[in-house]
Amino acid sequence: MIEDLCRDVNPFAVSMGDVESFMPRTPTVFIRVAHGAYRMRELHDRLNRSVLQFEEPYPYMPHLTIFRFDDPKRSRKALAVAQERWEKYDGPRRLLIEQLVFVRGSREAGWLDVAPIPLGRRMAPTVTA
Repeated sequence: MIEDLCRDVNPFAVSMGDVESFMPRTPTVFIRVAHGAYRMRELHDRLNRSVLQFEEPYPYMPHLTIFRFDDPKRSRKALAVAQERWEKYDGPRRLLIEQLVFVRGSREAGWLDVAPIPLGRRMAPTVTA
């Protein structure tokens, strides 16, 4: 089902934005997806149906998790360091999303990869500007 839903979704580019946090709700620090986030939301909505449907406690926000500490004080300090380092980073901030990786939470190992799902099935790659 997941492969079928992803088959006609072509790979797409996103650009990463600022370092932010979900505090005080959770001590998670992340990089927000700035440009192209709507494509991730569309894909999320496409998959959130039938046996995959889940009523999430928070609105879906496309992001890249950097870390999550159990201690909010430690997260606030690390947030400041991450923001400073990201501000100084002058490398690429654009990513090509070519596959999804479904994960399962594990107390011992954090997130475990369950299945990679490629996006789109084409005969030739897309040319991006």
